[in-house]
Amino acid sequence: MNCPKCSAEMETVAFKDVEVERCTSCGGLWFDMLEHEDLSKLKGAAEAIDTGDAAKGREMDELRVATCPKCHARMLSVHVPDQPHIVYEQCQICNGIFMDAGEFKDFSKVTLGEFIRGFFT
Repeated sequence: MNCPKCSAEMETVAFKDVEVERCTSCGGLWFDMLEHEDLSKLKGAAEAIDTGDAAKGREMDELRVATCPKCHARMLSVHVPDQPHIVYEQCQICNGIFMDAGEFKDFSKVTLGEFIRGFFT
């Protein structure tokens, strides 16, 4: 499987029983449907698998055109409702998602401000 952002080879990494793919170049992560939700609830998962450089991730986040590495369909940019500063790419066909390096760590930790804002939106 190749990275939907930089086309580099992706490697399989695991935490507990969940396997995801991580780009060997930019550090982005590919999650099959709902894997990101399951992993975000496991203590230590984000730190274990999202090991890429967050600065590189912010740079790669500017690339909005991405093709699904599984279905080869064009992916859509999606904002996380409670964390609108996070934008990931999602496949409309297989529902897999790609998060740039650092985004999964951020996604896994809701700040106090984000938590409070959730009550007013």
